Amino acid sequence: MAETVSNSLIVAKFGGTSVADFDAMNRSADIVLSNPSVRLVVLSASAGVTNLLVALAEGNEPDRRAFHLDEIRRIQYAIIDRLAESRVIREEIDRMLDNIAMLSEAAGLATSHALTDELVSHGELMSTLLFVEILRQRQVAAEWFDVRKIMRTNDRFGHAEPDIGILKELTRNVLLPRISQALIVTQGFIGSETKGRTTTLGRGGSDYTAALLGEALHAARIDIWTDVPGIYTTDPRVVPEARRIDEISFEEAAEMATFGAKILHPATLLPAVRSDIPVFVGSSKDPHIGGTLVCNKTANPPLFRAIALRRRQTLLTLHSLNMLQARGFLAEVFNILARHYISVDLITTSEVSVALTMDTTGSTSTSASLLTTSLLTELSSLCRVEVEENLALIALIGNKLSQACGVGKDVFGVLDPFNIRLICYGASSHNLCLLVPGQDAEQVVKTLHHNLFG
Repeated sequence: MAETVSNSLIVAKFGGTSVADFDAMNRSADIVLSNPSVRLVVLSASAGVTNLLVALAEGNEPDRRAFHLDEIRRIQYAIIDRLAESRVIREEIDRMLDNIAMLSEAAGLATSHALTDELVSHGELMSTLLFVEILRQRQVAAEWFDVRKIMRTNDRFGHAEPDIGILKELTRNVLLPRISQALIVTQGFIGSETKGRTTTLGRGGSDYTAALLGEALHAARIDIWTDVPGIYTTDPRVVPEARRIDEISFEEAAEMATFGAKILHPATLLPAVRSDIPVFVGSSKDPHIGGTLVCNKTANPPLFRAIALRRRQTLLTLHSLNMLQARGFLAEVFNILARHYISVDLITTSEVSVALTMDTTGSTSTSASLLTTSLLTELSSLCRVEVEENLALIALIGNKLSQACGVGKDVFGVLDPFNIRLICYGASSHNLCLLVPGQDAEQVVKTLHHNLFG
């Protein structure tokens, strides 16, 4: 029975806006109940709650802490107050709020990454408790499940990595039998390390959770429900003429996510690609208008598929005459970066310098915040360091870009008015990346979109 359920299973993940309030939760419940194949639901915290919890973890003054707590209470109570029977769930949420208050006081004395993860996890714990209560009051056999029982991770708090082998074993043994008996509602974003302490997978990690659980369960599909009806040729808030992409390949969507498209967490697709599980992206506000299906291959993939934008980028340029006809310079640079847990995003080199940006995808850090004094001191002992901030990364996503003729004319032929600080082209057949001043970013995107998609 359990194996049959797994083979037809759909994992449905709902983001913060989809569980923001009572009405949003009921719309999401309608989506879940409209498809009997949905047996596992993964939720983010209600919109706004995670940011408030992060603020509490920063150890603010008592008045600020009280304000943040009141805001969290207001968001959650607005849902509770509209439930027909609310006494039991109110008591549960009150216990959660008491825990939050206690942890925030501790953060005011001495904050830590472990304490922050424990505090922030309460957003998902509360939203899932409330969602289960909404389902139960609609006479649905729903069960709340603590994902920390199976999502075992390392202890890199704030950006923990799951142990996929243990996750698969525990999912099959602990979670799958329950799915056969009830509709399971669990948390995205959070896990636990070997000592039982709560960890988080990084901002956006609820998508990753859904994909990991889908892979472990051999799901038929993973549905990501958000506030936009699919993936677009670029951000519609920047270019209102942007068009929805009805079907996109794993490679294209992964490139879009990595280079700034926020519709999917970049790591989400890794488990789906490994297991060839399609991912559907739709709007919980209007599920009937369709969305985007992300799958292994698409028919007739175009040369240009989309444009992604990532703001607030920092360019690090390292100059040294020792690079000239020398061996080992780049190796030493990357050793220093590795010791400071920094992954390089884009890179270009000349005879005596190397320019690079840092990958902050999936974390709460910005490029600038990664440039600590100790890192800059260590790099300065090796070379002269220049830092340029307030840049934007624009990525053209497509297919066989490095093999096509005329790409330069289509792209650079319309960018004469703009200063381009860095170009990365040729390493991947799926992207062409430009680094431009932040104030020019939106106009560059508009110009490229009009030329390539208009």
